Amino acid sequence: MIHCVQWALCLAFLVAFAACDAPHIPLDDIFIEKTFVPEQCVRAVEVGDYVRYHYIGMFPDGTKFDSSYDRGSTYNVYVGKKQLIEGMDKALVGMCVNERRLVKIPPHLAYGKKGYGDIIPPDSILHFDVLLLDVWNPEDGVKINTYYTPSTCSRKVEVSDFVRYHYNGTLLDGTLFDSSHTRMRTYDTYVGIGWLIAGMDQGLLGMCVGEKRIITMPPSLGYGENGDGSDIPGQASLVFDVVLLDLHNPRDGITVTNQQVPEPCTRKTVAGDFVRYHYNGSLLDGTFFDSSYSRNRTYDTYVGRGYVIAGMDEGLIGVCVGEKRTITIPPHLGYGEEGTGSKIPGSAVLVFDIHIIDFHNPSDSTDVTVTYKPEECDSQTKKGDFVKYHYNASLLDGSSIDSTYNYGKTYNIVLGANQVVPGMEDGLVGMCVGERRHLVIPPHLGYGERGVTNEVPGSAVLVFDVELVEYEEGLPEGYMFIWNDEVSPDLFSEMDKDENGHVESSEFTDYIMRQVTEGKGRLAPGFDPYRIIDNMFSNQDRNGDGKITENEFKLKADEATHDEL
Repeated sequence: MIHCVQWALCLAFLVAFAACDAPHIPLDDIFIEKTFVPEQCVRAVEVGDYVRYHYIGMFPDGTKFDSSYDRGSTYNVYVGKKQLIEGMDKALVGMCVNERRLVKIPPHLAYGKKGYGDIIPPDSILHFDVLLLDVWNPEDGVKINTYYTPSTCSRKVEVSDFVRYHYNGTLLDGTLFDSSHTRMRTYDTYVGIGWLIAGMDQGLLGMCVGEKRIITMPPSLGYGENGDGSDIPGQASLVFDVVLLDLHNPRDGITVTNQQVPEPCTRKTVAGDFVRYHYNGSLLDGTFFDSSYSRNRTYDTYVGRGYVIAGMDEGLIGVCVGEKRTITIPPHLGYGEEGTGSKIPGSAVLVFDIHIIDFHNPSDSTDVTVTYKPEECDSQTKKGDFVKYHYNASLLDGSSIDSTYNYGKTYNIVLGANQVVPGMEDGLVGMCVGERRHLVIPPHLGYGERGVTNEVPGSAVLVFDVELVEYEEGLPEGYMFIWNDEVSPDLFSEMDKDENGHVESSEFTDYIMRQVTEGKGRLAPGFDPYRIIDNMFSNQDRNGDGKITENEFKLKADEATHDEL
């Protein structure tokens, strides 16, 4: 048994030795060893295809006789059209881009008995280390692979549209030759009118904003036989990985979508109106660039007067308070070819989601609507009356400002005394006790451009729902005190209680207050009585010595320039 094992081992050694020392067996056909196969092979070489490849040519002992690498350029040729030695024509068929093959070719499929000059001897077996970089066919057109489609696509690229897009440009083997991303700016161009290579002109048609696609084109639709002279070799297929960011046409106007119009809408903006609105501003691909909400204040402007970009001027016409709409503005109605230099790129379509907060016209007056009027209305408020009323105050969009009901007491003023905004003065005149009114007050009759800090925004339209609770009739215009009875002929003597020939401030005050208490006279309602009396005294004290003499003392009827007595 042991002898049999030893004999078997000796026989195996002899066979192995004989194989190592055996002469090369002649090849009947080519021999292909695939030294690298890419994971994906989207296309394999067929007869009639044009290929670009690198190679190293060697004899079986490893001696190199030729190399495309040494020349610094690929070998470019049609396959199967007898432009190559027969063995290479066969070896390239079925190869994928980036595949690498070691090809062994017998003499009769190479240079045969004649060889090739001084380079390749007769009857030489040739070895080629081949790396395929490119393949295309003269019948090829543009190939499009869309790998992302947005959920909504309201518009697609057409001929003569202007587009903004990012791209990575590579050769078919993946070699990057250009990228808009590295320059951090889009490529902006018209489509279909010859501003681009033909393949890109075709490949961009039909794209939606936000869509991503891979556009592959043969050199006949790219840079042709000569390439671009730098990064793109001649006869190279091109692959562009494109994302479309923006799209418009020079004939475009603004578009208004997503309208939410409140009911009712009693008034719409016209040119010359002043509007307050909120907005979110973005590019067509959704890139945010600005928002009034982030500043917590509206954007306030006149419309139709060129204070804003033309597209916004147009888009803000015909809107209601509370309305929401999306305004899409092409660049020629926005910031044009230059953009803003920072947030908005040149030739960018703009999208504004706006919400109208309020608007008015400089010619507006206070709008008064009577919501309730009592059946009996014998007397009505007028200038000089002391009125007491309740109110609910809000902005035009319904935002609450204030309410007297929260404090459990009325708001009290004298009409015509500039104690409230002019619009409120207008709205309270001519009311009956118990009457209710709805007042809309434009800012120039309200709190103006400045508003009230933390309460009323600048240039805000005000809305008041008011109810007149009571009022006290005022004095005739120009009077702060009147007599209810006949004036005493001994008026000065009655004031001069100590009979020293002059009336001091305390004597004057006591006397007037006593007349009011006894119902013989009236002070103007709604004012501090002592301030009125002090003012009356100062007017009578003509020389300013702190006392009134009989010569100084005069009644209202005796002079036209003073309001007292």
